Amino acid sequence: MPITVPAYGKEAAGRLASMADVTADDGALRRFLHGLPGVDAVGLEARAATLGTRSIKTTAKAYAIDLAISMIDLTTLEGADTPGKVRALCAKGVHPDPTDRTAPKVAAICVYPDMVATAKEALGDSGIHVASVATAFPAGRAALPVKLADTRDAVAAGADEIDMVIDRGAFLSGRYMDVFEEIKAVKEACARPDGTAAHLKVIFETGELQTSDNVRRASWLAMLAGADFIKTSTGKVAVNATPPVTLLMLEAVRDFHAATGVQVGVKPAGGIRTTKDAIKYLVMVNETLGEPWLTADWFRFGASSLLNDLLMQRQKLSTGRYSGPDYVTVD
Repeated sequence: MPITVPAYGKEAAGRLASMADVTADDGALRRFLHGLPGVDAVGLEARAATLGTRSIKTTAKAYAIDLAISMIDLTTLEGADTPGKVRALCAKGVHPDPTDRTAPKVAAICVYPDMVATAKEALGDSGIHVASVATAFPAGRAALPVKLADTRDAVAAGADEIDMVIDRGAFLSGRYMDVFEEIKAVKEACARPDGTAAHLKVIFETGELQTSDNVRRASWLAMLAGADFIKTSTGKVAVNATPPVTLLMLEAVRDFHAATGVQVGVKPAGGIRTTKDAIKYLVMVNETLGEPWLTADWFRFGASSLLNDLLMQRQKLSTGRYSGPDYVTVD
């Protein structure tokens, strides 16, 4: 279904407009980003580790498992993807556990642009969104017109959400305004003639950004450019989502909301495979941003194997027995 980007209230719009001078030119943007407080990397890791020790049991654990399932962007991004594989993934997204129809649906199915129409048809009126990677995913090494065409094609095919990758080379060489303008242009390419727009998730590939300070700068840069979500990774490099990096991005979203009144979502992606890990991330969201972000509208997991572990843990809570991987479908 088409997603309408929420209109900001007058106060939020006014506060966001008041930051326009920050992006007026390259020098102003550079001064702002390098003027952000430095990240205490040791303290960040300690805070993430402490939050990861919270014990969640019984009914709270059951609630967390269902919440995590409802936040998954169930993903297939392989060169060998076929229409049949995408349809099967869509069927699993609608009914994750065929033996238990009380299991919640996932938030979205994430595919390459050429598979958007197939996913859209397979999902029908299920309410599950179709997310599409774009902008020369995963490397992002293409000219801007190519990236915009990639985005427009996905939106025209019915994508509800676009996951773009930033130009890490431009960012790391300090060409912040180039990255800012590119995100803005992709955001504009997400618009439809009827006034609706696909939500834009901006992927940083945090494993390539080298420092925590760079992750904070990238977070603010993307949010200033209009990102609806900020996302850690493509899942295609050695280092993907980690608790400390995700916590840093959650804190950036919190600070941006305090400064502008604009709410932005967060999506850790890659390497989150177990229920225990997923619950750690939910605790971080609750402790850093609070209940308003504990919905699929504002927090997602980019994952494929995570869903099966959540289903097995769900079955264990329901039956008292651990059924094992043979009792869930293989993606």
